[in-house]
Amino acid sequence: MKAVPINEAMIKPLDFKPKTMSFIPELESTFEDHRNPELAFPMEKYMKNKFSFFGIKTDKRRNLFHSVWKYNQEEVDTNSREIALALYAKKEREFHYCAVEILMKNLKKNFILDDILWIEKIIVTNSWWDTVDTISKYILGIYLQQFPQEIPIVIARFSNSENMWLNRAAILFQLSYKEKTNAELLFSECVKHSHSKEFFIQKAIGWALRDYGRFHPEAVKKFVKEHSLKPLSQKEALKNIS
Repeated sequence: MKAVPINEAMIKPLDFKPKTMSFIPELESTFEDHRNPELAFPMEKYMKNKFSFFGIKTDKRRNLFHSVWKYNQEEVDTNSREIALALYAKKEREFHYCAVEILMKNLKKNFILDDILWIEKIIVTNSWWDTVDTISKYILGIYLQQFPQEIPIVIARFSNSENMWLNRAAILFQLSYKEKTNAELLFSECVKHSHSKEFFIQKAIGWALRDYGRFHPEAVKKFVKEHSLKPLSQKEALKNIS
C-alpha cells in the first residue's frame, strides 16, 4: 500500500487538543513556574526572534519535561501523536522541542504508513533549522528506514516542493543511515539543489556530503571535484577530509 500525497483534510489540525488529559496542563504549569525572561531574551535573539521562549535552558527543560512525562507515562505513551501535535501548535519553542522528543522516543520503529502526513506537517510548521534537522534525521529518516518502499515517493515530493525546509529534509534524511546510505540518491539530491541561493540548502548539501564522507571520503572528494557546488557546500563537504 502506497502513501498518498499530503492532503490537509486528512491531518488533524495542529491546534488539536487531547481530551481529558493532564500531561499538557501540567507541563504548561511547570514551564510557566520556571519562566525566566532574562534567559528568554538571548534565546529568542539567537533564533532571529522567530519564536517565543520560556527561557529554560536545555538540560533543565529536559529534566522538567521528563519528570512530568514520567508522572503521566501511560497517557503520553498511549497518545503520543495527539499530544505531540498539540504541543507543536503552542507558542513557546520549548514545547516544540518536547513534541519532537516524544515522537522520537515513542514512535521509533513503530510508525504507521500514514505518519508521513503529520511528519510533513511538522516540517513546514514552526520551521527553523533546530527542529527541522532533528525531524529530518530522527523522525523522517527512521520512518523511511521502516518503509523504504516510500523513499522514492516521499523524497520526490519533498525535493520538488517550493518549501525550502522540505527540500532540506530530502537532503538530510539519510544522516542516520551510515553505510546504508543510498549514495546515488544523496548525490542526485545535492546536484538537484546545487544552484540554490538558500543558505540552509547550501549548508545541508555540505553537511550531508561530509557525513557520508566519514565512510566514503574518496567518493565525496570525487563528487565535489566533478560538480559545481556553491563555495559553502564545497567547504562543508570537505571539512574533515584531508
